[in-house]
Amino acid sequence: MRLDKLLGNNGFGTRKDVKQLVRKGTVRVNGVTEKDPGAHVNPEKDSVDVLGEPVIHQEFIYIMMNKPPGVISATEDKWDQTVIDLLSENEQRFEPFPVGRLDKDTEGLLLITNDGKLTHELLSPKKDIPKTYFAKIDGVVTEEDTIAFSNGVTLEDGFHTKPGILNILVSGPISEIELTITEGKFHQVKRMFEAVDKQVVYLKRLSMGNLSLDESLPLGHYRELTEQELNDLDPRKKG
Repeated sequence: MRLDKLLGNNGFGTRKDVKQLVRKGTVRVNGVTEKDPGAHVNPEKDSVDVLGEPVIHQEFIYIMMNKPPGVISATEDKWDQTVIDLLSENEQRFEPFPVGRLDKDTEGLLLITNDGKLTHELLSPKKDIPKTYFAKIDGVVTEEDTIAFSNGVTLEDGFHTKPGILNILVSGPISEIELTITEGKFHQVKRMFEAVDKQVVYLKRLSMGNLSLDESLPLGHYRELTEQELNDLDPRKKG
């Protein structure tokens, strides 16, 4: 890794800032002053310090966000605010991205990271990572719907979903439910209810795998995962 990239990634300023730091002779690599910003360093083996302050290398970032409605799950967009726009410059320097997507009007748990391997593990169809949603439904949700979902339903394009676990919390003109699915097709929860002639009017994701939304997080707020949450979430760490 280039020295200026290492310093930039670890909070020592912009690429221009860190180049100036290096050229001023304020940076040492393995105890030796290094004035070449493009010098190669190994963050895992080389010791780097700036004005005597050790550089503690952090490669990955893992953020839990309570996504608000009206914000899109993307890294950039010409018209709408994205979940990345909600992060501070300190988090954005890691170049993170959302793991999967929540619809623009959907709230709740969204994992944001720059760990591509973990993202692949969580989104791979072969892994069957469960995702649980709370929803309000325009219409009376019945046990017949529960049975239909348990067998999978056929969407309007002919795709037959994997089985879902539908739990009815309130059955009425506006029903309240929890639904657990292992797929992430476009608008899947909404389309599954459309397949049984009902409409989702509110949708919130509660969990993904073993990671549950921290309900103390207000909409639009976020925090880094704890080490325990990360260990519980990562399928690669299961025996």
